[in-house]
Amino acid sequence: MNREAIGGSIWARRGLAAMGIFGLVFLTVPLVIVIPMSFSSARALTFPPPSLSLRWYETFFGDPRWMEAMWTSVFVAAVSSVAALLLGGLAAYGLRRGTFKGRDWAEGNFMAPLIVPTIIVAIALYLALAKVGLLGSLLGLVVAHTLLNVPLVMMVLGVAIREFDQRIEQVAWSLGASWGYTMRKVVLPNLAPSVFAAWIFAFIGSFDEVIVTSFIAGKYETVPKKMFNELVLEVNPTITAVATLLIAFTMLALAAVAIVLRRAGKLKETVV
Repeated sequence: MNREAIGGSIWARRGLAAMGIFGLVFLTVPLVIVIPMSFSSARALTFPPPSLSLRWYETFFGDPRWMEAMWTSVFVAAVSSVAALLLGGLAAYGLRRGTFKGRDWAEGNFMAPLIVPTIIVAIALYLALAKVGLLGSLLGLVVAHTLLNVPLVMMVLGVAIREFDQRIEQVAWSLGASWGYTMRKVVLPNLAPSVFAAWIFAFIGSFDEVIVTSFIAGKYETVPKKMFNELVLEVNPTITAVATLLIAFTMLALAAVAIVLRRAGKLKETVV
């Protein structure tokens, strides 16, 4: 390899590194501003904060409207993430293990909510739920969030199922194990880290959803929807406290996923 080729590859790597650093800074700067502002003692949004205070966290936890929105978000996220895990897991298993005609078309149809603009998905769900009388209901909100998060679950579990050796399942079947027993005792224990990661992603995806929620939630308010409504009415510093809590929750959840997957990888290497 000549010197020009080596130099070109070095400059290409430096360029990619610079782009990565720029992207990281671009995503991090808003956090650096929002988090300190949430501890501000000022009555309005001020950066840098004149002094530190927990007044906006006290306002958040002491406001029954925010607490109601929080519990609605937690309930919807918990139920829809479990439903998405069940439906997405079964779909991912069927698509990875099945050999039926039209499998690629079916997989593309499942992934449509990730490709189609969210506003289009929101309008489609609005019309569909209105037809069946679930528009503006808590059940309709859970159904909508479930449909949105099924593709996330399928992406995570699809990779895990593809990497799982099918011969292990075949051995269990040859020894007389039923399909259900094989799933409970063989497949799920091996896929547990990926199942946990898929559930976390589905939970976060539901908890953070605002566009579809604004279309179909009706009188129900989730935390993101209430944040959006508060911004429309007035710039309330309480929003910075809520945003900081959401950032902390997301970071902790993703850290938990990283730890579980790393431990699973080390365990797999040890066994091999």
